Amino acid sequence: MDIHKRIERGLEKAIAFATATGQPPKLMAALRYSVFPGGARVRPRLCLAVAGACGDPNPAATDAAAAAIELLHCASLVHDDLPCFDNAALRRGKPATHVVHGEPLSLLTGDALIVLAFETLARECALNPMLLAPLTATIARAVGSPHGIVAGQAWESEDDIPLGDYHRAKTTALFTGATAAGAIAANADPQPWMQVGEALGAAYQTADDLRDIAAEEAEIGKPCGQDMANGRPNAALADGVSGTVMKLQGLVQCAVEAVPVCPGSDDLKLLILGEAKRLVPKNLAHVVAA
Repeated sequence: MDIHKRIERGLEKAIAFATATGQPPKLMAALRYSVFPGGARVRPRLCLAVAGACGDPNPAATDAAAAAIELLHCASLVHDDLPCFDNAALRRGKPATHVVHGEPLSLLTGDALIVLAFETLARECALNPMLLAPLTATIARAVGSPHGIVAGQAWESEDDIPLGDYHRAKTTALFTGATAAGAIAANADPQPWMQVGEALGAAYQTADDLRDIAAEEAEIGKPCGQDMANGRPNAALADGVSGTVMKLQGLVQCAVEAVPVCPGSDDLKLLILGEAKRLVPKNLAHVVAA
């Protein structure tokens, strides 16, 4: 089974457990709406790819980790789009959850997805109990405080926002958690894989900053110009487009070079390089080519 099918199967299974009774129906509908159809599923793909490169001896635990990571990512998007944060009307090319289901249900949906992520880990790791604690701790660190997504969103309420700390918490942390979780699920040392996640997370955030100022809304499936509108730091605004593209290329190369020697290292490097090309806005392709 390919990576995409494994991810969607894991998410369908998790949502099925959360919506089994259909009560309360509006919350059940909002949960499904917020997860399907998904975006590129970059983070769970990375988790599965790392585990696969290491042999993937515990596929049930790997699938659980990947599903948990994506559920947490979806939760962060639901909360991020709320009027009290970005007040964004569009996500993944369709109306944001709060636009369709209202603010109260969107807040509860994000909360429910967070709980569901850890419930999924607990349920699906029953056959690998020794993996449950390290996977839970690793993924929780990536989304909590002081250095995870919660901290990243909290930085937006500060008067002085350090760009590095803000981006590291809001974006890089979950990438690092994804690579580390993939290694843990495969009984591999997560430490060297965290360096891959660090570089990839920084590359993804750099690309996101580029897309915020240079892409079209239809291309990225969400509003552009959000950083300037909300007074948030943006690497592309600070360093210019060409300088940011060079930074992105350097980070991708760092990620490739950080991949440890393992049976699937060559395939993983190709996946990283392919993903990097997808991240650059189409109208900047000439800058990358140059």
